[in-house]
Amino acid sequence: MATKVLILGAGGQIARRAVEILENEDVELALLARSRDRIAHVPTGAHVIEGNVLDTEVLGNAVRGQDLVYANLAGDLDAQAEHIVTAMRNAGVRRLIFVTALGIYDEVPGAFGRWNTETIGAPVLATYRRAAETVAASGLDYTILRPAWLSDEDEIDFETTNRDEPFKGTVVSRKSVAALAVEIIKDPTKWVGADLGVDKPGTDGERPVFG
Repeated sequence: MATKVLILGAGGQIARRAVEILENEDVELALLARSRDRIAHVPTGAHVIEGNVLDTEVLGNAVRGQDLVYANLAGDLDAQAEHIVTAMRNAGVRRLIFVTALGIYDEVPGAFGRWNTETIGAPVLATYRRAAETVAASGLDYTILRPAWLSDEDEIDFETTNRDEPFKGTVVSRKSVAALAVEIIKDPTKWVGADLGVDKPGTDGERPVFG
């Protein structure tokens, strides 16, 4: 039986790449975005839902009946996390993949860590940390992903670090993050309860190393 997957923020660039990969997998996709126009490609059989994650009714209806929720959002991530956790609990859906950002735990070492905090901004990182903490305390079967700075390289090349380990590298391709999310979707027993930094090996530096 096909796995029922709800993608929140389906118009985002990482999510779009995940959808492209999932088109060839045994999944039943529901794609939620603020506007259908934001979704570059809708696979045959996928269900598109227009709406805001902060709309309790829209989100509750979208989550109901799913096997897994993959959230790749931006903005008020702490409020969004609270809504997602509540909707999943109410619907009895347990598996969640939730994307945040590097640096939320002050886990990025050295000059790059300082640059990352200054560039993203401590208030934004604090918002993203609160979101991660909400997910971690939810009692759900979650995996949190903290990608490095994102590139559009057409490659799948990544390594991961745990929450209690120093973050490695400076960049990672959007396609790599999408591939990791798909890997979990295909085998939801992987990385349950994990909080993973995601980077491309060999990209250490004081600033993001693209190319």
